This record gives sequence, structure tokens and C-alpha cells, in this order.
Amino acid sequence: MSSDLSVLLVLDLAGTFAFALNGALTAIRIVRVDIVGTVTLGMLTAMGGGILRDVLMGSLPPTTFSDYRYLVVAALGSLVAFAFARALGRFGTTIDVLDAAGLSLFAATGTAVALDFGLGAGQAVILGAISAVGGGTLRDVTVGRVPVVLTSELYAIPALSAAVLVVAASALGVYGLTAALVAAGTCFALRLAGIRFNLHAPQPRQAPRDRG
Repeated sequence: MSSDLSVLLVLDLAGTFAFALNGALTAIRIVRVDIVGTVTLGMLTAMGGGILRDVLMGSLPPTTFSDYRYLVVAALGSLVAFAFARALGRFGTTIDVLDAAGLSLFAATGTAVALDFGLGAGQAVILGAISAVGGGTLRDVTVGRVPVVLTSELYAIPALSAAVLVVAASALGVYGLTAALVAAGTCFALRLAGIRFNLHAPQPRQAPRDRG
């Protein structure tokens, strides 16, 4: 996996930028924060999943702190959202598309990072999913709403699907840019299909109300 570090970095930074835009736009739309709150929530969304992954792996300090490029890209994405919030807000699906993009890229890169760290397939899939959903979960908790991963159209399942594809490609010895893009693309398509067609993971049947 070490030969693919440049691929991982490009995809990881792209995911960071997408999630920063998403988090900042969510902050502006839901809680109407100032520039400090916008940048803070954008950076939290962009870097939260990667930090959780690295802490759980014991890879300290987290990459987002040891590599200045993550901080720069996250801050830049947040500032772009702040500066062009009105224009971006005209597109009703902007936030959903950015969220799906960040989810997809982080699912692929997070899994690959875990594999490169020497973890097994199962652990890599879990950490890849955490990388993907962690930032969005922290975003939602911060703005005071139930995390999307627990309630929304397909969210965790697309991330897990991308993680499994990365593990399979690695096991077959074919992991590279093409495999990473296929995994991320699969996650992206599943997530958008869930939004478009209002698809949900199976939910438990509601218990009948006590008529007392």
C-alpha cells in the first residue's frame, strides 16, 4: 500500500475540501453562525473522521495535525463556503452532494490508511466507515440534531460498501487509483440513490402503543 500514498493523499485532501464545504454550509443554513463558527464547524466536519480513525489506530499525532495541508485545505473549504454561501445555497442539493462526496472519498482512503497501518480486513472496514461518517456525526451533534448516520437515507451502508471494495482490491493486489475511484464512486452512487429514492436501511417494527 505504500506505493499508493500519493493517490491516498490527493483523494484524502479532496474529501477534506468537500466535507469542509459541507460542514460550513450546514452551519450557515441551520444555525446561522458567524465566520468563526463557520470555519470551526467546517474544519470539524472535514477532519473529525480522520482524527477518530488515527486515535483508534494509535497513530499519533493524527495526520490532520502532523500534515499542515489538511488544516489549510479544511480552512480554505470553510472560507469558500462562507464567501459564496448565497450562491451555493441556490442549489438545493449542494450540501447533500458535498456530503456524499466527502463520505465516499473518506471511506476509500480511510480503509486504505488502516490497511497500510497493518490492520486486518475487518478492522480496516470499520475504521474506513468511521473515517467516512465521523466528521458528519460530530457536525450534527454540534448543531444539535440527530446524526444523519442514524436516521437518514442510506449513509453507513454506502461507506461500508466502499470499505469492503478497497479491502477486496487490496487482497487481490490491484489496489490503486482505479480501484479507489471505483470504491468511492460506488459509495457516492449509493448515497445519492438513497437520497433520490428515499431509501433506508431496515428499521425495527414499532411496538404497539399501550392503550391502557
